Amino acid sequence: MIDLDEHGRPEPPFAADETATLLGFLDYQRATLAWKCTGLDTAGLNATVAPSTMTLGGMLKHLAYVESSWCSEWLHGRAPESPWDKVDWASDADWDWHSAAEDTPEQLLTLWRDAVARSRSLVADALADGGLDRLAQRSFSDGQTPSLRWILLHLVEEYARHNGHVDLLRESVDGRTGE
Repeated sequence: MIDLDEHGRPEPPFAADETATLLGFLDYQRATLAWKCTGLDTAGLNATVAPSTMTLGGMLKHLAYVESSWCSEWLHGRAPESPWDKVDWASDADWDWHSAAEDTPEQLLTLWRDAVARSRSLVADALADGGLDRLAQRSFSDGQTPSLRWILLHLVEEYARHNGHVDLLRESVDGRTGE
């Protein structure tokens, strides 16, 4: 049984193997983002804290892209999925951030939740095909190839860093605070 905290986030296991611990911390960070972004209207998801243009809606879309990029494109070598396949990233490197203003809260939360669900499935496939040491299908320009372990740790880092921003943004919208 998974222990949930007072905000419905799954507590990472205190004594588990490396895989369960990594996935536990990643799910905790994902649940933190969901907790901070759920229940807001379009204005709430588009609020900024000066001078930044970062928004909670942009954060949801960005992290949906991060999930898709690392777990589908990098890990499994797949082509970008919709909506990422239609973006001209060379001319608009921040498309995921600012295009979120055109989406409804329901669209943004669905996009992110669907990306997380796909990532969970793709990670499970990779774990079954080599475990944490399994190498990604893509390599960096210098020829180095990240392992599944590296990708999962990178996702934990990405969420943890951005959840700090999320805390500030949510507090500016309605005063909601919490770790």
